[in-house]
Amino acid sequence: MDWLTAFLTLLLVMDPLGNIPVFLAVLRDVDEKRRKRVLIRELLIALGILLFFLFFGKVVLDALGLQTETISIGGAIVLFIIAIRMIFPPAEGGIMGEHASGEPFIVPLAIPLVAGPSALAFLMLLVGQNPDMMMEWTGALLAAWGVSAVILFFSTKFYQLLGDRGLVAVERLMGMILVMISVQMALDGLTHVLH
Repeated sequence: MDWLTAFLTLLLVMDPLGNIPVFLAVLRDVDEKRRKRVLIRELLIALGILLFFLFFGKVVLDALGLQTETISIGGAIVLFIIAIRMIFPPAEGGIMGEHASGEPFIVPLAIPLVAGPSALAFLMLLVGQNPDMMMEWTGALLAAWGVSAVILFFSTKFYQLLGDRGLVAVERLMGMILVMISVQMALDGLTHVLH
């Protein structure tokens, strides 16, 4: 896997366009002057968690006695479920379901919307397969997070531009692409196990 593939996959997994309605709904009750500060805080927390899993995910895997193939197959399953929920969202309100009212702290904006289980599993998979490419993976993560942060920071503008139908269409397209990526991840993991 190269830098561009890692960047695009991370961007798709973070799903900033699909998260716009959830971010707007969660931040709806937050004072408008404070909203940007809360959003920046949540994005920085998500970045910290993502960087932690990028640099120390291998240590966590080793401590738990998990192999790279386990992460590949497990990450593919989680990614597949999220992709299916992007294509066919549940009736109770978006990909992640209901959310609590009030000012969010870490959940649900930082985790699981930006730093979700599939992003964390994908980062550990990258490092497990190519530990000598840490600079490239860090760059891909920072670039994907940066694009996601810009989109989410200007979520109101994107929502006005794309509207409900446009966001749904983009989210479903991203879901279709993620289905294919998850199947490839599962096949890669199974190939290693069978050999």
